[in-house]
Amino acid sequence: MPPRTSNTAEPARTPAEPRPALRVAVLADSDTRWKWGALTARRLTDGADERGARPVEVSGLLLRGRATPTPRQLAEVGEVGIEAERVREVTAVEFLHTVRDEGYDVVVLALVGGGVQAMLHGLAALNLERRPVVVTGYVGVVYEKLADGLLLRHGADVVLANSAHDAERFRAVYEGVGADASAVTEAALPFLGGAPYRAEEGRDTVVFAAQPSVPASRADRTYLLRRLVEHARLHPRREVLLKLRSKPGEHTTHIEELPYQKLAQRLPGGLPPNFRLVYGHMGEVLDRTDLLVTVSSTAALESLHRRIPTAVLTDLGVREPLGNHHFVGSGLLTSWDRLDGGFRPRPDGQWLAGQGVAADGSYGTTYDTARAKVTALLDTAQLPPLAPYYTPATASGYLPGILARHHLAPDGTPLPGAVAPQEPGRVRGAVRETVRNAARGAYRHGVQRVAPVIRRMGEL
Repeated sequence: MPPRTSNTAEPARTPAEPRPALRVAVLADSDTRWKWGALTARRLTDGADERGARPVEVSGLLLRGRATPTPRQLAEVGEVGIEAERVREVTAVEFLHTVRDEGYDVVVLALVGGGVQAMLHGLAALNLERRPVVVTGYVGVVYEKLADGLLLRHGADVVLANSAHDAERFRAVYEGVGADASAVTEAALPFLGGAPYRAEEGRDTVVFAAQPSVPASRADRTYLLRRLVEHARLHPRREVLLKLRSKPGEHTTHIEELPYQKLAQRLPGGLPPNFRLVYGHMGEVLDRTDLLVTVSSTAALESLHRRIPTAVLTDLGVREPLGNHHFVGSGLLTSWDRLDGGFRPRPDGQWLAGQGVAADGSYGTTYDTARAKVTALLDTAQLPPLAPYYTPATASGYLPGILARHHLAPDGTPLPGAVAPQEPGRVRGAVRETVRNAARGAYRHGVQRVAPVIRRMGEL
């Protein structure tokens, strides 16, 4: 790609002239990362128009892949402050072209680690005269692949940590490999909110927050479903809800090969009348929740932020693959047997203070440091080149494969054939989009339906 030369410093303005809009792009690859990225963009730019008389324009870009959210999933995320007409689907190379041509001030990369790394190298290869400030982070609890995920995100100007606990761990990883850790910035999950919990007379609702890939086995998922249904039968006056992330055929951040919907259809004895499967925005479900139960979902942090009684299950063990080891010391670990008997965990205050849930009312200031850092970077006359930890010299056996998955060469430039020629006319454009949609549907069918069957057959 030729270097962009038109994105130069702003010319001098008279006091009466309005400042140009602060342009922000959010690139996400799944429904939950879209929620995180869009709300992070809003948190980082809150008050920008008042502080500098500068309007803010946020554009949404969805990275095409197996987990690209459907319109229903986008709607279920809830209000994120980005108009639907400003959201479109792109490939990695199309995204890089958009950044080159649109002159964004800030780019939020709400992607899996490999996607972040590829975009960092792709953005560096653009060789822009004035590049955007690049922000990235994690959508929830970081309980696996800490070093791998962090080093793949290294090189961004701001790497957001959702808590003091995470910020300390992130810096330790970067410093431990000799990488610059100054990008690590403590903040919080951007989607915490809602009214504090208040019990209502006559309401008794237990919600189990399901996860797409935790636990993974049919036996474990069937066990959790069976215990939830048994809890409903033990307490017929209690409303018991199974909060699901997606409908069969849709994908989220993680692959869900055994949807609870299908397991519920095969459960002996059927489902009791006070048990329901529900979808929708998590915040709206929490509005009517009296006890949130999960294995390790980020929904637990949303619930704790609102002081809703919250339980993290130990029935399948406290194990790293489940993610519930993150809650050691929280006071939340318990079992279905104890919950059936009426037990309600009480969170440990010291643990809460380190986890960024801000149940003490301090949430309004959790993004102040990150916001100030982004503002300072925007005011910098010339940002330094993006410098990820991984380079062709330091990770020659790892980096090229990551970049190739996004059709980028080892130097970050598009591979031959990665860029489709421009097609004039609406008819040809519509045909092209139809072909893309068909190919995407076939790809998702293969990933979501055929691949799981083949894997299960291989286990026989």
